[in-house]
Amino acid sequence: MPSWGISATIKAPTAEILRFAAYHLEAGAQRLFIYLDDDNIDAFEALKAHPKIRVTLCDDARWNGKRPKKHQVRQTRNATHAYRRRNTVDWLIHMDVDEFLVADRPIADILAALPGDAPIARIRPMEQLAGDGTAFKGFVPNGPGRARIISALYPTYGTYVKGGFLSHLAGKVFVRTGLDDIKVQIHNVFQNDAMLLGPEDTPGIALAHCHAKTWSDWLAAYRYRLEQGSYRADLAPNRPRDQGGMSMHELFTQIETRDGEAGLRAFFDEVCADTPALRQKLADHGLLRVVDLDLNTTISKHFPQTGP
Repeated sequence: MPSWGISATIKAPTAEILRFAAYHLEAGAQRLFIYLDDDNIDAFEALKAHPKIRVTLCDDARWNGKRPKKHQVRQTRNATHAYRRRNTVDWLIHMDVDEFLVADRPIADILAALPGDAPIARIRPMEQLAGDGTAFKGFVPNGPGRARIISALYPTYGTYVKGGFLSHLAGKVFVRTGLDDIKVQIHNVFQNDAMLLGPEDTPGIALAHCHAKTWSDWLAAYRYRLEQGSYRADLAPNRPRDQGGMSMHELFTQIETRDGEAGLRAFFDEVCADTPALRQKLADHGLLRVVDLDLNTTISKHFPQTGP
């Protein structure tokens, strides 16, 4: 069976980092390449002690005194660096600390079933609802029915939220190791400056994205996302502007200017909150996914020195 691993550039509390690592080690990852985007020495020491983890502290020495300003650039460089290392896995995927692979069978079996000439496999996301952490909205493939479904799910804001997701729809990409001239970007992989193509959705596996765990969690991350992250101003609108489209940055700026934090909360309650009504609507469209990630279970198994 093919082996697989993950590369990740992470800035998060130690417990969150260890949950991410332990979950994927338990899922069968043979190697984790973790690049700590700050001076988290506690996380560094805990990760370094595990034989399947290669951890890098991204200090001035890592960047030769020229640390890229944008975290997206740091992610790309680190993911490409991990790919170009002497690899001990057959497949590698770049992910974030709030993303978790969920599969209906061993991930190695899924990768083994891919066409032998497929250089990549795209893993589509499902986005967590803000509640007990077990409910996710499924990915709606692009097509003539998507807009109708999203408008039915989110009658006020669905017109402006692409695919009904606050976060990305592109998912993340497994790439075979050992290929020449590879550059790994956040959602795609390039060889000789040409994007590698392969299955656009891999059956039996999804990327569970915990983008908005609670209202307070989402609000705490909101300003950064608006200025530098997934809601930043340079991202494209959900559809052409002449068809009424606007970017997430424009939408949130409009809501906040008009109604302040109360307006943001109303948006959150419609699009993100785990309510019986939204669960039912998602289920009616075959889009409700219920998964208990149970993230604390294996921390003490893989990092016994840290305790539960």
